[in-house]
Amino acid sequence: MRWLLLALTLLTLPALAEVRDAQTHFFQAKLGDFKDELATAKQEGKSGVLIMFEMDDCPFCHRMKATVLNQSALQDWYRKHFLLYNMDVKGDVPMTDFKGKATREKDFALEVRARATPTFIFFDLEGNPVARFTGPTQTAEEFLLLGRWVLEGHYKTVAFNIFKRQPPK
Repeated sequence: MRWLLLALTLLTLPALAEVRDAQTHFFQAKLGDFKDELATAKQEGKSGVLIMFEMDDCPFCHRMKATVLNQSALQDWYRKHFLLYNMDVKGDVPMTDFKGKATREKDFALEVRARATPTFIFFDLEGNPVARFTGPTQTAEEFLLLGRWVLEGHYKTVAFNIFKRQPPK
């Protein structure tokens, strides 16, 4: 009986983590002018901008939103350090890129080579792509580690798949 109670307790632990809608609490509303977004990131003391390139019929994008990006602790950590946006790789929405050039979402996605979905690209405060991760992460913890890898500058010296095996303390 004791083992059954322990097993049930362990199974319910993930359900106790606070979850919030990813669209509302992870991503920020974009105004369509990423040159202005960079100015906002600098003004707010952020380390950069993270864009999730996605498409509506992508099951991996939906899984990321439903199981990883909906975690409140993850949302709070990322919002503290980055401006966060999602972008449709097939979208015709007009936008201004980080350099001030008028374009459309799908053209910008091609320009930064976001071909598979989801693709997460981290941009520095000058609008330069500095790190990318293609595909879903397995867990929220892995996605937090991805953020640390970028925030702490480890992307400059070690690949993420190596970093995540033995991250510095």
